[in-house]
Amino acid sequence: MKAMVLERTRPVEDEPLQMGELARPEPQDREILIKVTACGVCHTDLHTVEGDLSLPRLPLVPGHQVVGRVETVGPRAGRFSVGARVGMTWFYSSCGSCPFCREGRENLCSDARFTGYHANGGYADFMIAPEISAFSIPEIFSDADATPLLCGGVIGYRALRLSEIKPGQKLGMYGFGNSAHVVIQIAAKMGCRVYVFTRSQKHQELAGDLGAVWVGTPQDDPGELMDSSIIFAPAGPLVLDALRVLVKGGTLALAGITMTRIPAMDYSLIYGERTVRSVANTTRRDAEELLEAAANVPVRTVVETFPLDQANRVLRMMKESTLRGGAALIP
Repeated sequence: MKAMVLERTRPVEDEPLQMGELARPEPQDREILIKVTACGVCHTDLHTVEGDLSLPRLPLVPGHQVVGRVETVGPRAGRFSVGARVGMTWFYSSCGSCPFCREGRENLCSDARFTGYHANGGYADFMIAPEISAFSIPEIFSDADATPLLCGGVIGYRALRLSEIKPGQKLGMYGFGNSAHVVIQIAAKMGCRVYVFTRSQKHQELAGDLGAVWVGTPQDDPGELMDSSIIFAPAGPLVLDALRVLVKGGTLALAGITMTRIPAMDYSLIYGERTVRSVANTTRRDAEELLEAAANVPVRTVVETFPLDQANRVLRMMKESTLRGGAALIP
């Protein structure tokens, strides 16, 4: 099978992913083999190929926003039939027995494994998945249009929930890429007033199209204090910008898997019982709830499609913020 393989981490400008031929994997106990029809491109993929994350293995096939059809099933796998359309998220598996797993917080399991990081992902013709970690895709979404829901959408949904925003309140969003363009539509459906802070002119225009009541840069004054905010961009200085316009008692959720250093700040920025919290991975419940919510809105995703062999180019476009919304690779 064809796959874009990472042998060594390098800047994306050096094209670290190379097209290769790998043996088609066979599903084991309670696993399924997915024939990939679309795989979304995510900032975490960029962090992976450039070495911002410490990788547990190389070589590696990235990609964790995967949509495809069940090709074959392994022994004792009965959740999906052959031909079923399924999706995979960043969450691949966990131990299933630790206190976090027993409480439904498998995202915090110390032995959790992630798609396109511990296990080969969707930048390929086929991939293996534990059947319990795959999800049916609502028919309302095409394969490519569903891909942003499976990482940006799911992690954004968890960030929205952890931000403790309530219907009718003011929500700030910092950065407006793959995740935020899904979450804004769910927040608007809740009746929230959404303020978007981003430097990109393209992203400002998209935010306005999707219902933002105000758009500007992180340094601009929105004229209001936010009840809750979410930072999607991996830039530590944004924490100070967001706290500057967060109401007392408000919550700031940090949705990135990594972030540059947060600068030293005056205590007054968090005084007033403001909360800053990270968002670590996602749970299976997050995925199920997000897919249901997205179908009910229904969420309109903005996705450009590219051939699989253009993965390096797409990651560079993401790095340079020249994508208008999301991007998906088509094997």
